[in-house]
Amino acid sequence: MASIVPALDLEREMQLMKLFPEAIRLHMLYKGTHHGFHLTTIFSKFDKVGRFILLVYLESGSVRGGYLSKPPKAKQEDGDAFLFELNPHSVSKYSPQDCSNAVVCRSNMLSFGGCLTLRHVSDLSLDLALDLGSDESYTRTGWVEGKRTAFVEVELHRVQDAWSVLLTCPWRIQAWTETDRDALKENLVSFKPACQSLKRVRVLLLGPAGSGKSSFINSVRSAMYGRVVLLPNIGISAEGFTKRLKCYDIRSEKGGKPTALTLCDVLALGDGETTGLTLPDALAVINGHAPEGHKFQSEAPIDAKCAGYRPEPSMNDKIHCAVFVLDACQVLTYSEGQQTTMRRFHSELSDLDIPQVVLLTHVDQVCHAVQEDVKFVYTSRILQEKMQKAAEVVGLSVSHVLPVKNYSSELSVSCNTDILLLNAVHYILQTVDDTFEDYCPPSPSPLSTGPQHSTSTPVTV
Repeated sequence: MASIVPALDLEREMQLMKLFPEAIRLHMLYKGTHHGFHLTTIFSKFDKVGRFILLVYLESGSVRGGYLSKPPKAKQEDGDAFLFELNPHSVSKYSPQDCSNAVVCRSNMLSFGGCLTLRHVSDLSLDLALDLGSDESYTRTGWVEGKRTAFVEVELHRVQDAWSVLLTCPWRIQAWTETDRDALKENLVSFKPACQSLKRVRVLLLGPAGSGKSSFINSVRSAMYGRVVLLPNIGISAEGFTKRLKCYDIRSEKGGKPTALTLCDVLALGDGETTGLTLPDALAVINGHAPEGHKFQSEAPIDAKCAGYRPEPSMNDKIHCAVFVLDACQVLTYSEGQQTTMRRFHSELSDLDIPQVVLLTHVDQVCHAVQEDVKFVYTSRILQEKMQKAAEVVGLSVSHVLPVKNYSSELSVSCNTDILLLNAVHYILQTVDDTFEDYCPPSPSPLSTGPQHSTSTPVTV
């Protein structure tokens, strides 16, 4: 079931959560377009114990459904059952008036009174028909669609206690205090590459459109400045907003001295070889040939004819770490073409001994506990699964995957969000130092030149 994604978007899922007095989470048991639209299949997915939600997605765009506080039987009282309707910006709940008729289950039908009924039929290709109405079994729904209402999807979910999604102990240890945030900021400000000939670390962000590359840059700046700042090119686009090679110095504060970290943004990765950033162009950037501001064009690959082309780039012109940025909401559904593209990039970069890391963004949008507080990120079973999948998509181990929450709708920064962002940066810099230790002469001893790194207690990653 891990690869089957519910049709319920986050906004409507949040609406549905509000119908319950306690915090809940949903675990999908059945999806019609995957399992087949057969009533017997739906019945087979009910557990012997538990609570359930049935969702029906209408062609009109509305979502209708019913809640069962116990598995369905031939006919049973269920005073806790209810019907509901989810629309883009509203939710309606209908309680039972006749508890004895709240849920009716027969071999050929599953019905909530006479208001919402799924029936087995033999004259339809789906073997499943939907009847909607309004009667005395529930508070008047006002549903008038009638028999054989057109629908596009049916789902069955188990209702669970929200906190059952959390592990007893975190699988990574992370401290969440303001002191730890300050230490991470100081580590970045005082960081100097261990490689003596390397003046600054240039990190290239790679990822599909909408994965959050530009937003990550904006968010790291926000964490350093102590307030949410905006880049002009951040937005939502199917193709992505970044079209040029853009490099951003990360400063200690607004208008302050640059740290030793530069984040580089490029055209989004595409679905296969014909769209998005090509591998030859990516390698030209990584090897330092591409000039700042270069506009990527599929018909004009980067070569010696390009304005500003560097034929003999120095080490400080090159990229020192590649970061794949993946969306936690999409990581289970990236196409085979997208996955092939990322694995090919990973393979080529590995041949060049370029260290690689994966950032998993939008972690707050896939787990409600994490949405409430990102400090639950390492105790969330859902996030653990997403991070394992992200590692698999690129071809790295899960130890190279770092969850982050970018600033999007917030107007002020949060300590725990800052810690996730700065911890990712800390890990990236450590990875670069570990890799270049074998290729470069070390920087002079701290005893002769002063401290090369912060003496603050490192934060565990």
